Amino acid sequence: MAKKFKRVMVANRGEIAIRIMRACKELGIRTVAIYSEEDKAALFRAKADEAYLIGKNKGPIEAYLDIEEIIALALKKGVDAIHPGYGFLSENPEFARKCIEAGIEFIGPLPEMMERLGDKIQSKIVAAKAGVKTIPGVDKPIQSEEQALEFAKFCGFPVMVKAAAGGGGRGMRIVRTEEELIPLYRSAKNEAKKAFGIDDIFIEKFLENPKHIEVQIIGDKYGNIVHLYERDCSVQRRHQKVVEMTPALSISEEQRQAMCSDAIKISQEVGYRNAGTIEFLVDSKGEHYFIEMNPRVQVEHTITEMTTGIDIVQTQILIAEGYRLDSEEIGIKSQSDITSRGYAIQCRITTEDPTNNFAPDTGKIDTYRTGSGFGVRLDGGNGYTGAVISPYYDSLLVKVIVQGRTWEDTIRKTLRSIKEIKITGVKTNINFLVNVLNHPIFAKGDCTTNFIETHPELLNFDLEQDLEHNVLKFLAEKVVNETHGIKKEFDVPHIPKVERPENLRGTKQILDEEGPEGVVSWIKNQQKLLLTDTTMRDGHQSLMATRVRTVDMVKIAPDTAVLAKDLFSLEMWGGATFDVAFRFLKESPWERLAELRKKIPNVMFQMLIRGANGVGYKNYPDNVVRGFIKKSAENGIDVFRIFDSLNWIKGMEVAIDEVRAQGKIAEACICYTGDILDPKKTKYTLEYYVAKAKEIEKAGAHILGIKDMSALLKPYAAHKLITALKKEISIPIHLHTHDTTGNGVATVLMAAEAGVDIVDTAFNSMSGLTSQPALNSVVAALENTERATGINLKDIQKISDYWSAVRPVFEQFESDLKSGSTEIYRYEIPGGQYSNLKPQVESFGLGYKFDKVKEMFRTVNNMLGDIVKVTPSSKMVGDLAIFMVKNELTPETIVERGDDLAFPDSVVSYFKGMMGQPEGGFPEDLQRVVLKGEDPITCRPGELLPPEDFDKIKEHLETKFNMKATEEDLLSYALYPDVFEAYLKYLQDYGDFSRMGSDVFFYGLAEGESSEIKISEGNSFLINLISISKPDINGYRTVAFEINGNRKEIKVKDKTKSSKMESDDEVKFATADNPYEIGASIPGNIYKILVAEGETVKENQNLMIIEAMKMETTITAKMDGVIGKILVKEATQVKSGQLLIEFQK
Repeated sequence: MAKKFKRVMVANRGEIAIRIMRACKELGIRTVAIYSEEDKAALFRAKADEAYLIGKNKGPIEAYLDIEEIIALALKKGVDAIHPGYGFLSENPEFARKCIEAGIEFIGPLPEMMERLGDKIQSKIVAAKAGVKTIPGVDKPIQSEEQALEFAKFCGFPVMVKAAAGGGGRGMRIVRTEEELIPLYRSAKNEAKKAFGIDDIFIEKFLENPKHIEVQIIGDKYGNIVHLYERDCSVQRRHQKVVEMTPALSISEEQRQAMCSDAIKISQEVGYRNAGTIEFLVDSKGEHYFIEMNPRVQVEHTITEMTTGIDIVQTQILIAEGYRLDSEEIGIKSQSDITSRGYAIQCRITTEDPTNNFAPDTGKIDTYRTGSGFGVRLDGGNGYTGAVISPYYDSLLVKVIVQGRTWEDTIRKTLRSIKEIKITGVKTNINFLVNVLNHPIFAKGDCTTNFIETHPELLNFDLEQDLEHNVLKFLAEKVVNETHGIKKEFDVPHIPKVERPENLRGTKQILDEEGPEGVVSWIKNQQKLLLTDTTMRDGHQSLMATRVRTVDMVKIAPDTAVLAKDLFSLEMWGGATFDVAFRFLKESPWERLAELRKKIPNVMFQMLIRGANGVGYKNYPDNVVRGFIKKSAENGIDVFRIFDSLNWIKGMEVAIDEVRAQGKIAEACICYTGDILDPKKTKYTLEYYVAKAKEIEKAGAHILGIKDMSALLKPYAAHKLITALKKEISIPIHLHTHDTTGNGVATVLMAAEAGVDIVDTAFNSMSGLTSQPALNSVVAALENTERATGINLKDIQKISDYWSAVRPVFEQFESDLKSGSTEIYRYEIPGGQYSNLKPQVESFGLGYKFDKVKEMFRTVNNMLGDIVKVTPSSKMVGDLAIFMVKNELTPETIVERGDDLAFPDSVVSYFKGMMGQPEGGFPEDLQRVVLKGEDPITCRPGELLPPEDFDKIKEHLETKFNMKATEEDLLSYALYPDVFEAYLKYLQDYGDFSRMGSDVFFYGLAEGESSEIKISEGNSFLINLISISKPDINGYRTVAFEINGNRKEIKVKDKTKSSKMESDDEVKFATADNPYEIGASIPGNIYKILVAEGETVKENQNLMIIEAMKMETTITAKMDGVIGKILVKEATQVKSGQLLIEFQK
């Protein structure tokens, strides 16, 4: 009579433990789990109703083999039965016997059955009695190494050394020579002892290239035994099954019936009960041989369940309770009642590295995503995000079991499911499984047990797409070609992590609720001086070439939202952000905006937009400018600071109009130059600025910006200017200046006295020099005055302290300027440009003439008629100054020699009118030689440019990069096509490293340094740089890493050795007066070649573009002719004057 179990103990772990627990729950049985110290955090614990620690002070394997402790715990907890699963004690007859003696039902066969069938030696004796063929071998355990050698010689090599107990490939070794026997015998014996607690070993003849077919059988306590058909388990490595399938395609129906019949015979010979598996090897002739019986549930039982519909684990429990096979509870009326429908495949996803001889990998799983769907079953146990894979247990993460109506459909479903799986942090065999499933031999079902061993192509998969490999490649390139493994230590910045109030409000809420006019009204009602912080944009653009990365901003963003909640705005976008983010930082500025907006919801975001130039250095079609403003507004920008580099109001009109259309704040600017205190300077007078301010107000601006990019606005001039403007215009005034002269704070305070509404500042640790005046200092200076800012000085000091710790990481990008310099008043060089000018000059080999270049900057400005100098006009002045010094030109000789000179592209663009119209016009003689007969424009450039074809861009990007292009992508390409494409290619080649710490991104690792490198959310690698080798004969260095405990090596070409510029005697130089030879006008890199050899060209036709430090120069033809020979290639470095092209004579 059947006895219902109330409580069942699962004496196992991992996937099979969960499988048993689920079966018990479905039967209404309470489950008790046991776990070792190493399994404290294991998933299977959470699936049990109760879980208890066992094996204290024992090893991780020994804990699950301690029979006495397990049974004692079972008795203590009132357990009715114990299910052993597979492995561990599942085939140990002593364990089964002790259970019975303790009055606990063992869910499995009787111990006597296990002794006769679970032991591989005894089972062969049983098979012989049942009339089933076996492989020749010994009929008792080997007693000594001498005996092992004696039998092996008698049988003839190769032989198989096998553990008498257990399975799963453990304790099995193929021995091909006499020399291998003893070491492999010892190895198998040790492995068997650890896995099963029994080290009995036997030896049998080894069959070459057999198929491994097994038959599932089930018997009840009343002598009823049935089979559930066969499984093909031939795809193995190290005698352990990897992929299983049913039915077996490689055998005939006659062979299938014969094996199933033999399986029943062997089972009946011992009156077998519960679940078991009879295993056969099938040789090349189709003969099958019994090899062993596993008296337990098998790992691959799942596929049989899928095709027969019989729950094998539930059936095990019900049989142990005493139910007959033909009972209503089990429902197997007879053998004929069992049918197999369709096909099924099981793949075992393991933490093994196929490229390293399937060595088990350990570590933390960073990403764990599986692929389910129709016909897919997932039996997991150890896999989940955050799981730590230890070296102590089986490497199985999850079993993917798939059923289909046809064999082809089953393979397709399995492939789809396997490919959807994403696991990072540890190596897996996923790519290997994909190759197996795609292999034509597997598709035919013809695999033998040597399939993996004899098909090395199964191990060929694209490592280039592996994120781990890409990270190591990136770091290897960095340390070999940039830092050479040398890196200074940086302090870890302190993040305040203040609590965010529930009702956190700021200027952003005023704008959202009341619109731009509401903000303007609010500003006018403020007695206090309002402050903008520029740290996240112009502060670091001016100090360190815009190199601060998103990850550094995002860390402090939540605290900025709270501690700096009283700021008017945060300038954190625009200007050079786009160019530098894509070109150098390899990150998306759009993602920066989105991330910061999420973390700072209460303060208005401000950006700098160069009118018709957008965030670029040239004019763009109106639909690009409007589209860019629209998407910027949608993504979180509130205040658009709009300027024209020549103070040409017409150049700002489109931007002002679109900002207003988006319901955002249009802050249009006057760019300040000259000195209104100097009566000798009559071009840019107070009257000039007042008139411009009125034009700006009339154009529809909400706020007037005074953009003092060159720090030329002196303190008393600021007072004079603001006082006059306040009398003439009604809109608020926002002052932007730099601290290059050291007078920045004084200028701000004098402006405040005159009634300025808002001023730009930067947190103290990111202020001063070419950056903005010090925010904290301004706050302190105005305390207890009527213009007091209301900002908490203690709070903002915490933000300043953070940036103080972050700033040293970017010191390589800072200029040599260590103190304020009043040279600015003489040269009128903008702050950010002043920081970058010296390295730009040095790149041309003119470092020793830096002072001369500064003087030439002033000379060029006067030569052009004293223009407003703001990007891009300031860049043009700098380019022309360098060009004139390099070519030893003066204002007098430049016109004389200009017809034969290829001027920098920025200079050509300026004189063509593409930057707008300067106050007072262009010097006509210089315009003529620069344009070389080309007519300039006098209208707004956007009026002449055709609209950008965004559909064409979308098609191009999606075709070339296999991506789904967003509107942001289309705009990025329209603004910077080459730079954006290079960024996309970088992502394809390396990956997205925007979350990597900046110290690692810029400096890599020092030799011996370990670092946890974050790649994406929840995905990081623990990497140690072990060594950098000397270059080999081909110039490659081997960089050795340890990543998540595994040693990896990356080979990198040492470019510092191999890509040096050719020596002077190998470089050909163009003859200056030879029209058939075209030389380089500047040193730099060949960016693009626009013609081909044999091509006919016209005079002044563009031939190639040279790039150096953001400065592009177009090389043009001196005459009509045919290109004879091109002596350089793209991406190569050239000297000034180097011969580039020879014309045919």
